[in-house]
Amino acid sequence: QVQLAESGGGLVQAGDSLTVSCTASGQSFGSGAMAWFRQAPGKEREFVAIRSWSGGSAYGDSVKGRFTMTRNNVQKTVYLQMNNLKPDDTGVYYCAAATTYWVAEYGSTKNYAYWGQGTQVTVSS
Repeated sequence: QVQLAESGGGLVQAGDSLTVSCTASGQSFGSGAMAWFRQAPGKEREFVAIRSWSGGSAYGDSVKGRFTMTRNNVQKTVYLQMNNLKPDDTGVYYCAAATTYWVAEYGSTKNYAYWGQGTQVTVSS
């Protein structure tokens, strides 16, 4: 079993930067891919970014060039650095872990076995 705990959310203004983090625990944690999703009120959960154990990555179209996902395998922690934040970035940000090295259909929530409780990010205009 893997437990994921997000932290670092908050209230920021448009144009600001913010970094959220997710730490994994549990004996089952290995080299699986990890990802970030977000969910705004009344909307479906949206893919944000994914990073493999060795550094391969992909980003959602709406965050490319503004968000960067990094990973520290020793500390079992992933980070999402968010720059030039916009009000549309508002939502609950969830960390997810897969049991495979990479996820071909990384935008689908069904391909991740473990989820955190989420951290709220609010961007005011």
